[in-house]
Amino acid sequence: METKMPLLGEKVDDRKIKTTHGIINFPSDYKGKWVILFSHPADFTPVCTTEFVAFQKRIDEFKSLNCELIGLSIDQVFSHIKWVEWIKEKLGVEITFPIISDDMGEIAKSFGMISPAKGTNTIRAVFVIDPNGILRVILYYPQEIGRNIDEIVRTVKALQISDANKVAIPAGWPNNELIGDKVIVPPASDVKTAQERPKQFECFDWWFCYKKL
Repeated sequence: METKMPLLGEKVDDRKIKTTHGIINFPSDYKGKWVILFSHPADFTPVCTTEFVAFQKRIDEFKSLNCELIGLSIDQVFSHIKWVEWIKEKLGVEITFPIISDDMGEIAKSFGMISPAKGTNTIRAVFVIDPNGILRVILYYPQEIGRNIDEIVRTVKALQISDANKVAIPAGWPNNELIGDKVIVPPASDVKTAQERPKQFECFDWWFCYKKL
């Protein structure tokens, strides 16, 4: 299968996948929920272990956002199971989300998770999929750098707020250096609206207005 970089805004093709929780139809079994699909280079590796613990520690926060987690690597399912057992036994953390066994690499290749320059292991990719099965965010990290899971939580929160209120989210939200936890009003698209904006919202100029939710 040809390596393909998925595009934002595309609907994710449905497929049957083998996981530590059995066979799943992905993403149709998650319809109505947000999903974080994330790949890791390999089981029984230090950085990946720290990430899985960090994801699990925040699982209640993800669930409060109607968001499910699902991991993936090209390891076989028995390796996933043994690794999860090791994490529970040695670190006292039970991994409760499923992990995809993509031992043939077909899913990883179709999502562009394998970088030829880094060998055959999956890179640290994150895909945020919305309740309609649409790909909304793609994050790629090298094998050497562990992810910031709090940023992934923030990303889901920001997407939900943006969708619900038709606003844009500033850098570092909710701790932006200019407007704090406020959100950005979409720029005016005509002269009349541009003239009215400063009367309706706080603004640095008509094209940069913001508000408190």
